This record gives sequence, structure tokens and C-alpha cells, in this order.
Amino acid sequence: MQSNTPLLLTDEQMRTFITNGCLLLKTDFPREFHESLVEQLNTVYTEEGNPGNNLLPRIRELRKVFDHPVVTGALTSVLGPNYMMHAHRHGHYNASSVAGGWHKDSYWGYNRMRNHHPQWAMIMYFPQDTPVELGPTGILPGTQNYESRTFEGNEPEGEVLASGDAGTFALIHYDIWHRSTPNVLGQARYMLKFEFMRTELPQSPSWNNQELGWRKPEGLQLPMGEHDFMWEETWNWLSGQVGSMADTLASDPQRIKELAAELSSLEPDAINAAYELAASGPSGVEALLQALHSEQTNVSRLAAYGLSVAGSGAVSGLIAALATDNNEAANAEEIIAHAVFALGELRGLASEAVPALVNLMGHPSEEIRCAVVDALGLMESGHDQVVACLGNALQDESAQVRFMSSLALSRLGANAEAAIPQLEIALDDENRYVRAHAAESLRYVGTERAKDTLIKFLLNARWCPTTTAKNAFYP
Repeated sequence: MQSNTPLLLTDEQMRTFITNGCLLLKTDFPREFHESLVEQLNTVYTEEGNPGNNLLPRIRELRKVFDHPVVTGALTSVLGPNYMMHAHRHGHYNASSVAGGWHKDSYWGYNRMRNHHPQWAMIMYFPQDTPVELGPTGILPGTQNYESRTFEGNEPEGEVLASGDAGTFALIHYDIWHRSTPNVLGQARYMLKFEFMRTELPQSPSWNNQELGWRKPEGLQLPMGEHDFMWEETWNWLSGQVGSMADTLASDPQRIKELAAELSSLEPDAINAAYELAASGPSGVEALLQALHSEQTNVSRLAAYGLSVAGSGAVSGLIAALATDNNEAANAEEIIAHAVFALGELRGLASEAVPALVNLMGHPSEEIRCAVVDALGLMESGHDQVVACLGNALQDESAQVRFMSSLALSRLGANAEAAIPQLEIALDDENRYVRAHAAESLRYVGTERAKDTLIKFLLNARWCPTTTAKNAFYP
């Protein structure tokens, strides 16, 4: 009998995920299981069309995939043991001989800072044998940290194809560049996409960790360059260390001047410069703070990534940046949003920023309010003030703010019990994702009142997976 114990990733697999942003793995279900899945998918797509967010209840056997120890082990390793499945899921059908366009998935219209740390991930599951000719998903390794397609107009080298036998799946960093590839066979190809989010910040390694220190994976070859400081910091972060790179390099005035200039250059050197400055003591932090206020959005954003790993020495300057107004910079809202992001990533080191962050919930910018609720869910103290703010944010005019507020509350667990009345109201929100993730938040709050509220909601919202236009009532 197959064990349900998660099969955790090895150190080498985690090193590969950190650098490449993707891993190809495989479940060991019998062939009959996948043949049944494909048969059900064919029927549903033919008779009803794409079931969209109802993919999991409509194809009931599919739930076994996400209980498989290879899948649970991969997600636990990357996102921690209490990861959450996003309410959005989608079955991608590809029978086209034309390749799809390179893209990153959106955050539902939410223009947020993309994380270098793995806060979100995706599973792309292939229920049928998927040779290259059937058009598997193409993934460009190492591009999860790049905002722009620097390979625009040229076919990139190093594309990884999620090709393999039935049961193969790609575990990818949410922000990686990917596409559909040509299906020259013209036969049905399904890829079942599910999204997952971290609800707990790492306190220790959640994979099968045997080696303490970082080293690059063997045979590393990335088309977009190497980022040793960033990779080491991510490994440390996943091991429970925050601000681990701070003050680890000597402060060389000439080198800091060179790095500050590199922040305005094209990626990848600019990413490396941001992280090296973060390690270069107070002078490096000061250079990053100056760059944070740049009128060039890309420079300000890169500076925020550096500041997000620069330790407690960056906190006071980031809090000061929250007061930036339009008289100081035309892109004041972006500067503030970038500063909020960095404070959130610093977690407990930035707890003193909680009052200033809460005050920003009155800001007219949706982007800033979204960033604030996201950051508040990462704070490790001041929970009463944080919970009150997030509970109120569940009534924000922006659906994105409301959605991100419920996700933030789920990170606080039982500490968020005071927000249950607002979560109860959110269960009737007009937006499907706000409703769904308010329910998820109640699950993670986990108190008796939260459970009772959740059970009542689920019973009232029960959806029958066998009821279709052809089978309305019986049997």
C-alpha cells in the first residue's frame, strides 16, 4: 500500500528549484488511473466545456493527485507544510500546431511585486503521455526573477519541456516565464494547472535537508545568468534565516559606487548588484535607499529586492519612504509600494513598521493597499492591530485588497479569531475568490467558531459533481 507520507525533495532538488525555478517530477499511479482521468476530461470538455474552477469537484478522482506523496512532498518542501491551494484552477487543452506566447501568470489583475522567495508555486499536471510532439508546456529556467523578456524577438535557449509519461508534472515558481509548445499531432493534450500559496513563513528547512550551507547544483547551465548572492539568500530564507546576507561583505566605497551604477543597467547584473549592496553594510543599504527613490521604476523595484534582504539596518529608511508624496517624486506610489514589499519580506525584523503600514490603508492607491495587507500578514508581532486592520480591509472597495486580506489572515492562524465576524460577511462577497479564500482563512484560523462558520457555509454552498444537463436528478 502506498504511504501517504510526503516524499520530500532532496537538497539537490531544492538547489535546482532555487536556481531554475522548476522541477519535473512524476507520480506512480497505474496507467488505468490516468486513462480514466483522460476519459472523464474528454467527456466533460465535449459535453460541458472547460469546467474552470470546478475542475477538482467535476473530475472527482483528480483529488487523489494532490494527495500523492510526490506532489505533497514537493509542495511541502517549497511552500511549507500548511500550504494552501488557490481557488483558481484550470484545465489547459492544447491541440494547436502554433506555439503559445511566452508569459508569466498574473495575480488576477493585481499589479504586485513578484517574489524572489517562493511564496507561490504552481503544479502543471499531465494526465496523458505527453511526448514533445503533443505540445507540452515549455519553461525557461531561471527566469522567475526577470520582469521583462530580454529574449524578445529571439528564440530562447535552454527551454525545458514538461514532456513525459502520464503522471508527469512540472513544479514551477509562480513567476517563471512559460508557454504552450506546438502540438503537431493534433490530438487532445490536457495540462491541469493548480496554484498554491505559502501560509507559514519558514522557521527551518521543510525539505529533506542534509547539508547546512548553500552550493550551486551540479551541471548548472542557465540561459539568463547566475545570481550567487540571491540563491544563497533564498536557501537561507527557506531554512528560516531572515536578513542572512546583511553585513557579510566589507564596505568598499569604490565597489559600492560601482554597484549603485549597475542598478541602472540591464538585468541580470542589476539583480546581482542589488543583492551585493544588501550584503555591504550601512553604506550598501544607503545606496539602495537612494535607488529606491529613483524615478526609474525598474531601478526602484530592484533596490526594494535588495532592501528586502538587507536586515534590520534597512527598516528605518524603508519606514521613512512610506511618507513619500507626489511633490517629492512623480512615481511616489510605486516607491511606497516597493518599500512596503521590502518591509513585509523582512518579517519580524520590521515589526516596528506595523503602525505606519496600518495608516497606509487610507491611501487612495489600490496597489499600495494591496501591498500593505500582503505585508501585514508577514509581520510576526502586533497581531491585535494587524488583525483589526485586515478585518476592516475585508470591506475594502477593491476585490484584490479583500482577497489578499483573507490570505493574510490565514497566515495568522488562531491569532486572527477576532476577524471571524468580517470573514463571515466576506463569505457572501460578490467576488468568487474573496468568498473562497475567506473560507480558507476560517480553516486556518481553526477555532471552534471558525469551524462552525465554515461548515455551515460549505453545506449551504454544496455543489453536486454528478449533476449535469444530461443528469439532473437521478440516479
